[in-house]
Amino acid sequence: MTVAPSDPPTGTSLVRLLAGWLPQQRWFGGKDGPIHDLTIGTATELRPGDPALHHLVLDVRQDDTTDHYQLLLGVRRDLPEHLAPVVIGRLEDLEQGITGYVYDAAHDAELTRPLLELMAEERAVGPLAFRRAPGTGIRTDLDGAPIQGEQSNTSLIFGDAYICKLFRRLSPGVSPDLEVNLALSRRGCEHVPSVHGWIELEPGTLATAGRSAANGPSSGAGSSGDEPVTLALLSEFLLTATDGWQLALTSVRDWFAQPTSPGTAPAFTAEDAGAAGGDFAAEAERLGAATAEVHRDLAAAFGVTQAPPELVRRIVFAMHEQLDQVSAVVPQLRPYAPAIREVFDRVAAEAAPLPFQRVHGDYHLGQVLRTDSGWTLLDFEGEPARTPAERRAPAHPLRDVAGMLRSFEYAARFLLAREGDLPPQAADALELRAQAWAERNRAAFCAGYAAAGGPDPAAYATLVRAFEFDKAVYEIRYEARNRPSWLPVPLRSLARLAG
Repeated sequence: MTVAPSDPPTGTSLVRLLAGWLPQQRWFGGKDGPIHDLTIGTATELRPGDPALHHLVLDVRQDDTTDHYQLLLGVRRDLPEHLAPVVIGRLEDLEQGITGYVYDAAHDAELTRPLLELMAEERAVGPLAFRRAPGTGIRTDLDGAPIQGEQSNTSLIFGDAYICKLFRRLSPGVSPDLEVNLALSRRGCEHVPSVHGWIELEPGTLATAGRSAANGPSSGAGSSGDEPVTLALLSEFLLTATDGWQLALTSVRDWFAQPTSPGTAPAFTAEDAGAAGGDFAAEAERLGAATAEVHRDLAAAFGVTQAPPELVRRIVFAMHEQLDQVSAVVPQLRPYAPAIREVFDRVAAEAAPLPFQRVHGDYHLGQVLRTDSGWTLLDFEGEPARTPAERRAPAHPLRDVAGMLRSFEYAARFLLAREGDLPPQAADALELRAQAWAERNRAAFCAGYAAAGGPDPAAYATLVRAFEFDKAVYEIRYEARNRPSWLPVPLRSLARLAG
C-alpha cells in the first residue's frame, strides 16, 4: 500500500531536510547542541531508478567540532506505508539527481540487498570500495532488516546468514572492530564471528576542517594517515545465540526471588547465591576461559610490548584527571574520591614494566553471546568516548577483566534500579543479595580466566582494582549524562568497592 506520510517536511534543499531530521535520530551524537552547519561531503549513487539508493557522508559542524555521519538515502516517487516512520522529507525540485520522497534506506529491504551484491563482486563505486574477506563467499539473495533499539550504529540482519553493522558516526581510519575480527578470524579463533566483507571510504575523502568531538582531529588527514575509513562490517550471524546480559539478568532475577528463612536477618554469601535455579557461575567461569583464549590470540596476532613504569604512571595520571573531571560535575562521586585516589597512587608508586597488547577495550556482558558451542565476543570498537587512537592502543589484558567484573556488578544491581524507591529494609536486603551474586560470579570468571592461561587477577589485585575504579568513574560520567535514572547502579557498587 502506498500512502502520503502525514505532513512530511518538504522543500527544495536536501541539506535543510537533513538538518531537521538528523537531531531526532537515536544514533546522532550531538543532541546536546544545535547544528551550526551541515554539508554533504560525498554523494554516491549505488542504484538508479525508482527506488534509488544513494550513499551520503554528512559533515556536521557544532561549535568548533565537525563530525561525519553516513546515511543510506532512499528515494521514491511514492512512499510505501511501512517506510513512513523513516521518511526524511520530500524534495520538490531536482537536487543532485534526486526528487521525491527521501528516507533512511537502512529500513528498506529492497535497497539493502545491493550491499551484498556489491561486496560479493568487490566493486568500487566512486569513493566507496566494497570488500569480500579472502576465501569467503557472500550470498546475494537476502534482504536486510534492521535490529531495533541500537544506540550508536545500525545493524542489518540478512536472513540467518549475516549481520551487517553500519557505522553511523564515522571515525578516521580502519575500524578496530574490523581490524581485530579479521586478525582473529585468520587465526581460526573460535570465539569471534567470522568476517565476510566490509565497506570502506577511500583515504583522504572526509573533510578536514574543524575537530571532531569524538575523534580528535576531524576525520581525514587527522591522525589516521592514508588509511581508508571503515563504513560497514559484514559478519556471520549467530542465529541461536543468547545475549550474555540477558542470561545474567535471568540469574539475578531467580536469585532475588529465592525466599528468605522467616525470622532471620538477611545475610547472604556467595555460596547462597548458587542456590538459585538460574545460577550463572558455571557460565561465568567458561566466559573467563574464553576471554583468556581471545587475549592469547590477540597477543599472537598483534604482538606484546613491555610498557615501562613511566607509561604506567602516565596512565594513572589520566585516571586521576578523569576522576577530577567527573567529581566536579557529579557530587555523589566525591565521598569515594579519596579511596579511589589511594589505589591509583599505589599503582603509580609500585609501577613496574607490564605486558601490553591489543584488548577488547569495552568489555561487558552486553558484548558477549552464548551459542551452542560456547561464548562469542563482539564489538571490538573500544569505549565510545575514547579517541580512535586510544581505542586501538595496547593495554594490559586485565583492563578487560576489570570491565567484565564491573558488568557483573551492574547486572547484580540493575533490577534494583528498575524497582525505584523501595522501603529501606527491602532495598538493603536486595543489596546484600546483589553483593552475594556479584561476588560469586566475579570469582568464577577470574578462576576461569586464570585457569585458561590469563594473568591471575588475584596476583594483580591492586592493578585490577584501579582498572575497576577507573571504569566505574567512566560509567558514572556516562550515566549522569545519558541515563540519570541508572546513576545509582554504579554508585551502589562503588560504595562496596571503595569500602
